[in-house]
Amino acid sequence: MSAAHGAGSAGSTVSGPGAGPHRVVLTGLGVVSSIGLGVKEFLQGLREGRSGARPISVFDTEGFAHANGCEITDFDPHEWIRTLDPEHLGRATQFSVAAARMALNDAGLDAAALRDRRGLVSVGTTDGESYDLDQLVATELEEGPERFDPLAARRVPAARLSVAVAQELELADVEAVTVPTACAAGNYAIGYGFDAVRSGEAEYAFCGGADAMCRKTFTGFYRLGTIAPDRCQPFDVDRKGILTGEGAGVLVLERLESALERGAHIYAEVLGYGLNCDAHHQVAPNQASVARCMELALDNAGVSREQVDLISAHGTGTKANDITEAGAIRQVFGDRPPRTVSMKSMLGHSMGAASALAAIGCALAIDNRFVPPTINHQNTDPDCDVDCVPNKAVEADLRVVQNNGLAFGGNNAAVLLGLYEPERAPEEEA
Repeated sequence: MSAAHGAGSAGSTVSGPGAGPHRVVLTGLGVVSSIGLGVKEFLQGLREGRSGARPISVFDTEGFAHANGCEITDFDPHEWIRTLDPEHLGRATQFSVAAARMALNDAGLDAAALRDRRGLVSVGTTDGESYDLDQLVATELEEGPERFDPLAARRVPAARLSVAVAQELELADVEAVTVPTACAAGNYAIGYGFDAVRSGEAEYAFCGGADAMCRKTFTGFYRLGTIAPDRCQPFDVDRKGILTGEGAGVLVLERLESALERGAHIYAEVLGYGLNCDAHHQVAPNQASVARCMELALDNAGVSREQVDLISAHGTGTKANDITEAGAIRQVFGDRPPRTVSMKSMLGHSMGAASALAAIGCALAIDNRFVPPTINHQNTDPDCDVDCVPNKAVEADLRVVQNNGLAFGGNNAAVLLGLYEPERAPEEEA
């Protein structure tokens, strides 16, 4: 899916049954996160400003001066995965499948009723099943490749993050796509789902992102000097970097007419999105490109800058990201930008799951009329100069929320969500 396709295709139509454009709404949310499992716990965690930070236990941290992360410690895959054998799934795929099951239940959908309807499963990721790869590499170095665990080797293909969702829910007429655009991948997957449902190519979509903590990614960020000792402090003058995290967020997208027909709860409407890739640098973001991505999203959604009430920033807590992203926001929105928060202060950086979890947070913020806080905040960096809603959630009526996802290699993605409002009758518009 190219940047041009993502930025311009939402208004296109296709011929045949189900031809669009359709309005696309969010009716189901599934969450596996370090601050709560399921949408109710996640909502409570966001309202409370809960931190998922704790000492990492999922891999050996000997030799690192500090090793805190936002690890999930209370997840039992058997509670959610019923069709497949969880032992045959990698940790990230377990998260993805469980979040999809949660989203299905939250939407009030029956998997059997979806079985023969045309659908889409799109899941973004950074690392795929790198946790299993870590173990395989360790075995190769210590004992040789002949000692590989064959079950672990079969869990590795990243395509399983989406295919396993279709298998678990026994969906027979779906395209299953795993989107590997690193830390923007969740938003990419949502954009792909939006296009498919809006155009009429699919009647519904399960889309989002999933990743599991692994030694490889933690070590890479550690060697870059971007791992914080104990907590993540986006936009704070004393920030020290990121905390790696893990989890999955899956959203159910469907046509508005379908949601209304079955009386579904509508969390928010998907208004549009924008994508670009500048390939400016392997790890350094480019302000002009980030700004352009936000402009593409606004144009695609038909939303003016003045209409945006809140920005969920990528907000990693590194100097390079925070200053560049804040500068891009001011470049687009001017000297009085919307409130700009970072949920990574609570969740850590869950890689491919990050923008999917943040999108769910945005939908919950719209639906429950509040702004999640940026926790661990003491003094805003003057070079950022945004209202990051420090430490405590605030009540707010939100009509349009923008969700940013930025990734290494210059992959940028922004999604616009809005409060669902029925179209006004002609006499009301007059």
